[in-house]
Formats: sequence, structure tokens, C-alpha cells
Amino acid sequence: MKSTGTTATGWRFGQSLPILRLMELLARISTDPEVRFGKPCVRGTRITVGEVLGYLATGKPEAELLVDFPQLTHDDVLACFGFAAERERRLQAIPAA
Repeated sequence: MKSTGTTATGWRFGQSLPILRLMELLARISTDPEVRFGKPCVRGTRITVGEVLGYLATGKPEAELLVDFPQLTHDDVLACFGFAAERERRLQAIPAA
């Protein structure tokens, strides 16, 4: 990573993913009221976005996640990050009184 805040691939911190790539990743996330109470899941699985992020938040490496859940791929993990980033971006802050 360069000290200018740019990654090796040229992406700058604070910059959104290219929209087509983001849309491609987000297509991997689905919500269905009949599956896991409508929580967002990796398509074709019952694994929620929150479970993937929570697993990684414990400090376990992605490689271990992919071994423990062989139905997931690297792009599924990226889709979970992208989903969470988009949800965070869309949150509206409530100003303090």
C-alpha cells in the first residue's frame, strides 16, 4: 500500500467500488423472508452476512472460513463486505440534540 492512501490496485480509501463490480458482488447476497427470517444471506446458502463478518471479526483468516464453509468463495466474502459497506454508507446519522 502506498502512503498516499491508495492501495496497490489503485483504489483510494473512501472511494466506492466501481459500480459494476459492486453490483456483481451484491448479486451474491439475497434476502428471503422464508430463509433465516429474511436476514441477508449468501445466495444459495443459509449463511448470513452477519455470520461471515462475525467469523472474520474474531480474527480468523478468510482461508479458515473457506475451509469451514466450503460452499463459500472469496467473492462471497467480498460480497459480504460490500453489502455491509453499502448498508453503512446508506445509514443516516441522527444529529445530537
